[in-house]
Amino acid sequence: MRVTVLVRPKQGIRDPQGEAIGRSLNGLGYGVSAVHAGKIFDLDVDTDDAAEAKRIGEEAAAKVLSNDLIEGFEVIVG
Repeated sequence: MRVTVLVRPKQGIRDPQGEAIGRSLNGLGYGVSAVHAGKIFDLDVDTDDAAEAKRIGEEAAAKVLSNDLIEGFEVIVG
């Protein structure tokens, strides 16, 4: 089953990559007030149970894929 983990900086945490992208977009004429850069991980987990797939995704995100001090994550099953 496919699990997608979206990892983004937490609210209030400085995001240098997002800031640089925002400056570039504004310089090109795209009026944006903020950009938040993140990471996407697609996991193919060995289960057909959606609840178990979500549990595995959340555990992997909390332990390996994100830094809980500065990042939050969202897990999407399907």
